[in-house]
Amino acid sequence: MNSIPSTSLRNRRQFLTATSAMLGVASLPTLASAIDPIPRNGSHKFKYSLAAYSYRRLLQGEKAELTLHDFIDDCAAFGLEGTELTSYYFPKQVTTEYLLGLKQHCFRLGLSISGTAVGNDFGHPEGDPKRREQIDHVKTWVDHAATMGAPVIRIFAGHTKQGQTEASSHKLMVSAIEECCDYAGQKGIVLALENHGGPTSTAEGLMKFVNDVKSPWFAVNLDTGNFSSDDVYAELETVAPYAMNVQVKVVTHNAAREKSPTDFGRLGKILKDSNYRGFVVLEYEEAGDARKQSLHFLNQLRDSLS
Repeated sequence: MNSIPSTSLRNRRQFLTATSAMLGVASLPTLASAIDPIPRNGSHKFKYSLAAYSYRRLLQGEKAELTLHDFIDDCAAFGLEGTELTSYYFPKQVTTEYLLGLKQHCFRLGLSISGTAVGNDFGHPEGDPKRREQIDHVKTWVDHAATMGAPVIRIFAGHTKQGQTEASSHKLMVSAIEECCDYAGQKGIVLALENHGGPTSTAEGLMKFVNDVKSPWFAVNLDTGNFSSDDVYAELETVAPYAMNVQVKVVTHNAAREKSPTDFGRLGKILKDSNYRGFVVLEYEEAGDARKQSLHFLNQLRDSLS
C-alpha cells in the first residue's frame, strides 16, 4: 500500500478535514492507509428507505403491475423517510419532466429520494466502445440524480475480461470510477461502490478500491447480503466505516452459499459502532408478496436498530 499521498489524495484529506471542521468534529489522525474512514460526528443516525429493486417483479416489463409512483406511495404508507429509485424501472427514454415529476411526488409525500442505482461494468479495456458506453451511462445517471435531488448512486466495479490480469482489470476499473467521480462531484453526487461479486466479492477486494480510488466523491454502498463468507459480519465490520449508503438483505450467505436470516441486531451494532449516519435501505430479494414482506421486514429492521 502506498503511504505517500498523491495530490488527489491530499485533496480528499482536505475535503474530509473541512467536513469534520464544519460538523464540529476533531480531524481524524493521519493514517498510513490511502483513505480515512468517513468522518462522522460521533453518534449514529438511521433513516429508513426501500429499494425499488424489492418490487422488481411488479415494476418490470410492458405489463408491469405498478409504476414508480405507486412504489413511492407504498414507501410513504410504510412510514419511511426515503425511497430508493433503481434505474432499471425508469422509462427507456427518461425525460426531465418525468424526473421532476418523481421529485415532486416524493416531496409532496414527505419523502427524500435516498438514492438511485445503476448497472455498469468498468472492466472493458481501453479502446473498446463498451467501456465508453458504460462510463457515459453512469454520467447520464449522475445528471438524472442531480435533477431528482438524489445524493448518491450505487455503482458496480465490473468483471475481469478474458485476457486481463487481475491487476490490469483493477486499474481499468479504478480509472473509470475516478473519471465518473470527477463528473459526479461537479453535480454534488456521491458514487458508492457496492460489494457485488467479482473483485468486490470480499471485504479485502472491496477495500482495494477504497484504498486506490482517489476522489472525495467516492464511498461504499454496503450490501449486507452480498458477501459469501463463514464470517460475514467481520466482512461487514471491515467496510462499514466507509459506507455512505447501506442496503440490507434479509438473508446472508456462508462460504457454501447457504442462507441464514440476517441478524439485524448484530448488523445494527456494526453500524452504530462505526457511527453510521444515513439511510438504511431494505432490498428484499426473497420469495413471497414483495409488498407485504417488505413492510414486515422494515418493521423488524426498525425495531432491531432502534
